[in-house]
Amino acid sequence: MAIAATQTFPGPAWEELPDVTLLDSWPPAAPLPGVEVLVEAVVAVGPGELDLLPDLRLVANYGVGYDRVDVAACRERGVAVSNTPGVLDAAVADLTLALILACRRHLVESDRFVREGRWRRGWARPELLGRDLAGSTLGLVGMGRIGSEVARRAEAFGMRVLHHRRTDGLPLDELLRTADVVSLHVPLTPETQGLVSRERLALLQDGATLINTARGAIVDEDALVEELASGRISAGLDVLADEPRVPERLLDLPNVVLAPHIASATVETRAAMTRVLVDNVLALLRGEPLPNEVFA
Repeated sequence: MAIAATQTFPGPAWEELPDVTLLDSWPPAAPLPGVEVLVEAVVAVGPGELDLLPDLRLVANYGVGYDRVDVAACRERGVAVSNTPGVLDAAVADLTLALILACRRHLVESDRFVREGRWRRGWARPELLGRDLAGSTLGLVGMGRIGSEVARRAEAFGMRVLHHRRTDGLPLDELLRTADVVSLHVPLTPETQGLVSRERLALLQDGATLINTARGAIVDEDALVEELASGRISAGLDVLADEPRVPERLLDLPNVVLAPHIASATVETRAAMTRVLVDNVLALLRGEPLPNEVFA
């Protein structure tokens, strides 16, 4: 069975896949008949791309989020889709707490303050005074595996944790008005695209912090940039709406901490993700059910 990959993936499990062809570009410049498995990360897979892979049977997506894969188009052509859930929850939760701390305690700004030679007197600089996590309120939008891991860590810091999800918790608007820190942990779907709209951003209290390790398009990015430029709120952003494009106005703002989509980027987590990805491919090769098939 021919396997094509948009890149190689870390960890020893990768070596278990037989005869992987590494693609020079995506989408491929010409049709690739005979390729039955596509192993990919963060690329668009829709009708146009599927036309170039007429014999495809599986899109093995590296990551828990698969919003760039048109699952409906795949299903229409009899192509299965798999992802890598469950193994990156802790790493994403860790980075979420890191972003909360970086924003609330001005860590990046303080680092720059020292490196630029501005630390000339005293230590109680008013512009570097942060806010305690203990006693503050964290509002989680989404309370699945990752959200639950974030809640456990935040409670260890003494934060009061509230949540919103479709089945329980606070109404979203009430959570946004109440929380000192709001952290997003929902997948990007038609229902969640633009969920945190201009109107909802305006509900955040002055001095609040927005954390996004989910997907950039969940937030109205233009409205977010305006709020951040005003200085009314702060944000820790691991994701953006049109990666790797960064809105120019964000680059010089001291109240924004930016990261290049690294929430799962630890040696251990990325290797575990590869293990799950490879297990799905091997299951297809053996004619077994996929451990992590997605359907919508």
